[in-house]
Amino acid sequence: MQQLVTGIHHITAMCDGSQRNIDFYCGILGLRLVKKTVNFDAPDVYHFYYGDEAGSPGSILTFFPFEGIMKGRRGKGMLNTTAFSVPHASLDYWRQRLQRFNVNAKPPQERFGTENYLYFEDPDGLGLELVFNDNDPRPPFSYGHIPLEHSIKGFFSAEIWEEGYEKTADLLTSLLDHKLIGQHDNRFRFAAADKPGNYIDILCSPDSLRGLSGGGTVHHIAFATPDRQAQTEVRGKLMEKSFNPTPILDRNYFTSIYFREPGGVLFEIATLGPGFAVDEAADHLGEALKLPQQYEPMRAELLESLPKVSVQLDNFR
Repeated sequence: MQQLVTGIHHITAMCDGSQRNIDFYCGILGLRLVKKTVNFDAPDVYHFYYGDEAGSPGSILTFFPFEGIMKGRRGKGMLNTTAFSVPHASLDYWRQRLQRFNVNAKPPQERFGTENYLYFEDPDGLGLELVFNDNDPRPPFSYGHIPLEHSIKGFFSAEIWEEGYEKTADLLTSLLDHKLIGQHDNRFRFAAADKPGNYIDILCSPDSLRGLSGGGTVHHIAFATPDRQAQTEVRGKLMEKSFNPTPILDRNYFTSIYFREPGGVLFEIATLGPGFAVDEAADHLGEALKLPQQYEPMRAELLESLPKVSVQLDNFR
């Protein structure tokens, strides 16, 4: 039987400051800006996609930069930490690099007995980690200003805070093809594929306040499904269990359905294709403003009103 859900597709967050966001993720972290487009529901707001060289599922962190947005709050019912995978030998490099650019990182920590990581936050307070490991065969990417032997390879995991893990765990294991693969204290780790880029950690945090949506918080997490037929099957299974998923929506680079998991996090199921090279050449991804077809008549107006942004690396070498 075909696996309908194969791992993490992308994670989408909200932020303030379009150029500041590009500077942090391209300049400091070295991710590639693979698509510069606008929010499907608010075309006066950018939608930035960062990832590896091709924008592969499992590497894609996206942002809605709402200028002046009120800051949100970490808490229950939210995805609070997004972790990236880097080589095990890169710990000192990244400690020094983050320090050089005034990014405050906590001292290195360990979990599951073998997993070393650094926690830090982006300029909006979004929780991030670098997880140091030698279990990730994916090719790294940087614009050349970060040595490839230290570069990010994509996601490692996503951490969700919940009152309890059981209901979300049941959704993941019974409908979304995940398995429980580890437990450490109040952390329960699930994966559709047991490899970096796919781990979902549910952190039982009953004493935490509920999270508040805003700048520096995650809007949703998307899980990958092979194609539209598989997506339709997942949607049918979710409807049978009364999760009330949306109709299938065309997002140009994939098709999507959305629904709320029991703890309150917005889940998306997104197809692997057609991918980010569908409307611009692979070696020029992210260079031009790409618009959904319905907003093309507004191109001149949007080019005038959206903040002027660019990938500027000279200050981050």
